[in-house]
Amino acid sequence: MKPYREMSKEELRSELEELKKSYYDYQGMELNLNMARGLPCRDQLDLSMGMMDALYSGADLSCEDGTDCRNYGVLDGIHEAKVLLGDMMENHPDNLIIYGNSSLNVMYDTVARAMTHGVMGSTPWCRLEHPKFLCPSPGYDRHFTITEYFGIEMIPVAMTPTGPDMDEVERLVASDDMIKGIWCVPKYSNPQGISYSDDTVRRFARLKPAARDFRIFWDNAYGIHHLYDDHQDHIIEILAECKHAGNPDLVYKFASTSKITFPGSGIAALATSENNLVDIKKQLRCQTIGHDKVNQLRHVRFFKNINGMHEHMRKHAAILRPKFETVEEILQNDLGELEIGSWTKPRGGYFISFDSLPGCAKSIVDHAKKAGVTMTGAGATWPYGKDPEDKNIRIAPTYPPLADLTTAAKLFTVCVRLVSAEKLLGEM
Repeated sequence: MKPYREMSKEELRSELEELKKSYYDYQGMELNLNMARGLPCRDQLDLSMGMMDALYSGADLSCEDGTDCRNYGVLDGIHEAKVLLGDMMENHPDNLIIYGNSSLNVMYDTVARAMTHGVMGSTPWCRLEHPKFLCPSPGYDRHFTITEYFGIEMIPVAMTPTGPDMDEVERLVASDDMIKGIWCVPKYSNPQGISYSDDTVRRFARLKPAARDFRIFWDNAYGIHHLYDDHQDHIIEILAECKHAGNPDLVYKFASTSKITFPGSGIAALATSENNLVDIKKQLRCQTIGHDKVNQLRHVRFFKNINGMHEHMRKHAAILRPKFETVEEILQNDLGELEIGSWTKPRGGYFISFDSLPGCAKSIVDHAKKAGVTMTGAGATWPYGKDPEDKNIRIAPTYPPLADLTTAAKLFTVCVRLVSAEKLLGEM
């Protein structure tokens, strides 16, 4: 089939009539499929059921240094967990704090602490007239929710195939001391699956922000979430690069096991400089006596070491790879020649990013929902939920069974074609 823009009015009308019939057929199927969030599927959750056997009533719950994990204490996490997550994050255990189950919660706390008490002695952000954050877009909606909640102005920065537009990032942070941070998902980014290039990481490490309390919020959520053994993205380790550049305090680096073991019962970590750790622990001592050490020990006993974690992730990839490839194949077969959309082909992470014709994304998502497939709301990948071109849609292939995913993907392409045909006819 030729591209829609090359079709005559009559050809587009005929195409639209056929698409409407297909769409009504899908509506008659009374589907109820959910592709709204990047949830692990049941098969993935089953991979971690052995964690339930890693500890039992007769188990010794003591660490190598004699710490009894059943009791109070160890504010920043047991050493064994620091070693395990340090290897996962490519950071020294001494640079880590182990938290509870959610890295998003750690990010929220980090922003909240800066709001109420400042960063390393700086003025608390709540006392500033107009604190701002840079938001590479499309990006992770829950990052944007945090900064919006605290009333921090969000400034979109364009994403490129190598990461955020660093010319713009460098210009903005150097020119405005009210810019206090930037959200980053540096590897297999949400939603595009982009991994930052070496040059991008080095430029981040060498930023010269006007604000001395500016911090890079480096959410390495998908650091070991590869889809392929032989085609994996690798990025430079940011803390080491910052130290080398003379900016050791510039980064807060976050990670968790949320899409490795059980999302609601994992462990999270923050890696940063010694100066930042001292600042953070002042607040942490007032907040808790220590996080769940039993769960930290459970993860260590289950994986044993980073090699065990990598092998575990290969099992995840074996489940997810066919789902990503199925969606990509359907998009290519149904839309590839029509020039009405483009999409990413990530080598890891949890999402595929789809760009429709401008002005079509909301209508496409709405059509899919009315036919029984719920997707992430159009605009969610931009600050304040406002995609200026109304074209980006996040596709989450992970949760549905493959048969349901196939149906949902085919319906999605019908919606894309239908909405695009209507738009182009309206322009004729």
